[in-house]
Amino acid sequence: MEHYEYGTPMGRDRKVKEHNITMRGRKHLDITGVKQVESFDNEEFLLETELGFLAIRGSNLHMKNLDVDQGIVSIEGKIYDLVYLDQQQNDKSKGFFGKLFK
Repeated sequence: MEHYEYGTPMGRDRKVKEHNITMRGRKHLDITGVKQVESFDNEEFLLETELGFLAIRGSNLHMKNLDVDQGIVSIEGKIYDLVYLDQQQNDKSKGFFGKLFK
């Protein structure tokens, strides 16, 4: 499914692809809007998505399904965390605990 963004220049429609994550029981992930699988092993996947780079960490991770044309990736294993790697994060303050333990 594609959405259109309002307020695009000169009134033109600009297509924005969806990016969604569905997790079932901390053992199954279905991710849409994947542009590219950068790297993966049994402990970490790095995916380029429509909304930035996404790191998935866990144990015994493996790719259950990959559909490059549709941008869909399915991952199974024990999932510990999902983190978007934003360039802007490094420029901003590190939050309460980051300031507290400087």
